[in-house]
Amino acid sequence: MTATTTKPLTATEAIETRRSIRKFVQEPIDQNDLREVLRLASLAPSAWNAQTWRFAVVQDPAIKEQLREAAYGQAQVTNAPAVIVVYSDMEDTLSTVEETAHPGMGEQGRTGQRATFDGAFGAQDVAQRGQWGLTQANIAFGFLMVAARGLGYDTVPMLGFQPDKVKAILGLPEHVQFAGLLPIGKRAEEGFPHHRHSVERIAKFY
Repeated sequence: MTATTTKPLTATEAIETRRSIRKFVQEPIDQNDLREVLRLASLAPSAWNAQTWRFAVVQDPAIKEQLREAAYGQAQVTNAPAVIVVYSDMEDTLSTVEETAHPGMGEQGRTGQRATFDGAFGAQDVAQRGQWGLTQANIAFGFLMVAARGLGYDTVPMLGFQPDKVKAILGLPEHVQFAGLLPIGKRAEEGFPHHRHSVERIAKFY
């Protein structure tokens, strides 16, 4: 159970009311809510159940200041009570791949999972397989925004930052790849309403 007192939004409500928010209410985020948002995001699908995503949750003001500098001074980094750094660690995934095999498949499943990943990625270099891992983490990044809004929180996805500096600040391995930074908190502004192409503009039906 979360500490959120209001009823969670439906998926449709969460998607339709999501906005990119850059000014947040100046109060700490409830830690139970924060963990629930991460739990929900971790339910995102991934090929072969790889679960390549990792979350670095930053609430320390001093570290947020460093992240803001690495993000070209964008104020939402320090204005938000927390910033979730979403990244992919394909090397960690490969070294512990048996953990992603479903328990119902037993030891055969663990052995099969290892064989599958070694066969698919063993001959690739770190950057190449890391890019595949990032495609999986990007799915979780989207889930994270919807999960946050569903529990009454707001976010703004950020790709404008210096990856090497963020790695150094957080002590992350060189090989990780970033899906993005995600400031999260309660909105202190309404943000702009959606302005999107029509379905007819973006879709072809066959």
